[in-house]
Amino acid sequence: MSTVATTPRPAPTRRLAPDGPRPASRHAAVLPTVALLLGALYCLVPVAWVLVASTKSSSELFSTFTFLPGSGLLENLRDLLAYGDGQYLQWVLNSIVFAGVGAVACTLVSTMAGYALAKYDFPGRQVAFYAILGGVLLPGITLAVPQYLLMSKVGLAGTYWSVLLPCLISPFGIFLARVYAASAVPTETMEAARIDGANDARIFASVALPMLVPGMVTVFLLQFVGIWNNFLLPFIMLSDERMYPLTVGLYTLLSKGSGTPSLYSLAIIGAAVAIIPLVVMMLVLQRYWRLDLISGGLKG
Repeated sequence: MSTVATTPRPAPTRRLAPDGPRPASRHAAVLPTVALLLGALYCLVPVAWVLVASTKSSSELFSTFTFLPGSGLLENLRDLLAYGDGQYLQWVLNSIVFAGVGAVACTLVSTMAGYALAKYDFPGRQVAFYAILGGVLLPGITLAVPQYLLMSKVGLAGTYWSVLLPCLISPFGIFLARVYAASAVPTETMEAARIDGANDARIFASVALPMLVPGMVTVFLLQFVGIWNNFLLPFIMLSDERMYPLTVGLYTLLSKGSGTPSLYSLAIIGAAVAIIPLVVMMLVLQRYWRLDLISGGLKG
């Protein structure tokens, strides 16, 4: 009796799922894009309106289509510079003084305070840090009136100091500097400098400060924009129109525009011109962030 040899059938193979995440659905990819576009429109449409309206004369401002450019740009610029014997230029200079000096001083104070909170252990450090966090949560509008009363008590109300001194301390700037110093300045580097004989002041100036430059630029830019756009503090502190910054000065133009409609065009083109320093500041300082990202990639 003969036997027939049979070959065993191969076991069925299971298909394994490909490695990596599955491709996102079309809706999951479209929704974030739509949200970003809506956010961009929400932020950019008012800016576009200001730029377009600044080209219109006082007669074209209320009689033409909203986003249709006008023919009065040069005339508006000439009237703006001639208003009040160059009062707009004085407002620009005041804003540069307030924002420039205030941002530089606040950046130095925030950097030193944040560095000390991040790298030194001293009694009351946690209490000071929690107090700073409380200051971050406290709205600035609640401090305007107490600050005015303090400035009036020492006889500084109505002066440049009444606007500059409250800008020296920024709880958010100190908090940001502390977070950045904790990660950007290695403790081992500080100990090595201390072994070489450097004191704390030398370590901060020669070792820590160069490492903190990107964080300092961030604090400076945030403070510059915040002081440049600040309205309530100078509005309360100052009474002389020649000492107004741009925000308060443009507000006076708008308030006078109800009786003189031609001032509306001056206020609009003044707001458009006031945007230029912020754009220039962003373009000039962004290279420091790029250098920080490049250096971080090289270290990694």
